[in-house]
Amino acid sequence: MQLRLFAVALGASLLPVGLSTPTPRALPAPVSGATARSYLASLTVAAESNSPAYDRDLFPTWITISGACDTRETILKRDGSNVVTDSACKTTSGQWVSAYDGIATNLASDLDIDHVVPLKEAWVSGARSWTTAQRQAFANDVTRPQLIAVTDSLNQSKGDQDIAEWVPPLASYVCTYVRAWVTVKYYYSLSVDSAEKAALTKYLANC
Repeated sequence: MQLRLFAVALGASLLPVGLSTPTPRALPAPVSGATARSYLASLTVAAESNSPAYDRDLFPTWITISGACDTRETILKRDGSNVVTDSACKTTSGQWVSAYDGIATNLASDLDIDHVVPLKEAWVSGARSWTTAQRQAFANDVTRPQLIAVTDSLNQSKGDQDIAEWVPPLASYVCTYVRAWVTVKYYYSLSVDSAEKAALTKYLANC
């Protein structure tokens, strides 16, 4: 009952009674806790810089990934169960569980595609010096654990906050999220600020 009330409060559409709840699909596997701790130790610690000012248009989304499928549709298909698409690769039906909060839905419109490391966070951590092509690759990366379908209102409440400010409310997913964050930051040679590193160190101690 508590889950139902929470889901309604968030505006999520629960699966019909009698329809089994699908299991959340996994991100591309983040590194282990031990490897994440090693990666974290190697990341540059630096204050964030928003000069020049962040502009989301410098991170083009969504691009074609395969056939008619763009990044959003690719992640919806990956993260859902029994997903059906039309000839233009637009999702018409399916079942999803948001890994961040455990809420189930059968409406793709209830879901946002979250950038684990937010685009502005990447910008202030080093992506401001990248080319637009590099930023496009980052914003549409379906290979690293960077994109995931989650409850839209929760994604919007996360915004561009980093690990020191926000982690998923579902405690059992925090370790996965933190390992994914470090995997992405390490792969793209992005820096961490001191508060972010302290938070990552704390969470990874339990992974």
